[in-house]
Amino acid sequence: MPNSETIPSSQSGARERILLTAHALFYRDGIRATGIDRVIAESEVSKVTFYRHFPSKNDLIQAFLEYRHQRWMAWFQTALARHGGTAQALVPTLAEWFEDEGFRGCAFINSVVELGGSQPAIVAISQRHKLEMTEVIRGLLPSTGDQPTQIAQALALALDGAIVEAQLLQAPVAALASFRRIIVALGVDK
Repeated sequence: MPNSETIPSSQSGARERILLTAHALFYRDGIRATGIDRVIAESEVSKVTFYRHFPSKNDLIQAFLEYRHQRWMAWFQTALARHGGTAQALVPTLAEWFEDEGFRGCAFINSVVELGGSQPAIVAISQRHKLEMTEVIRGLLPSTGDQPTQIAQALALALDGAIVEAQLLQAPVAALASFRRIIVALGVDK
């Protein structure tokens, strides 16, 4: 997914500027490391305008995750189709994302790690994201065969592992090679 976003121009609407600024900063620098004052300054709005649109930082975080979910899922489905629309498409799709200079892992995993224990709503949004991602993966599998739901769940888990390895170890090539081996081992490489 293209992650190298710029902060929106002052020509955008205030709510959109705030949300896009938060998206860029939260994903790049982390949620806790990004204060509201920084989001306000970089989105070029007043505190009154900010709080009119987002009564709290938690509201902004939830809006960020909802926005990220919509963007990422649209990109994911388009990239999978562009790469053939089968389980094999998962590897080049991930490669495309990992190669982006702004890649910083999964925003949902990162958010749960940062805030999950104190923010059940963030966990719920992230769980829904992962379930929808698994459903998309399920759609790549043949409708016949053994346990397509379980295979989709295994692929989703392996995909998350590849994301974490690519981020943590900064080893996207190794992560993709391991992920490819899992696809072969599950017998969905045809």
